Amino acid sequence: QRLRAAGKAKKLIIGAMMRKLVHVAFGVLRSGKIFDPTLHAA
Repeated sequence: QRLRAAGKAKKLIIGAMMRKLVHVAFGVLRSGKIFDPTLHAA
């Protein structure tokens, strides 16, 4: 919502979301811990 409010392009917003998801997924794989959505809330 922050990027949308700043008037950024839709593709840029989607790219930022994908990057965030990749970082979270890689962190879960690397640590071996179960995903906890409360830690990654926006």
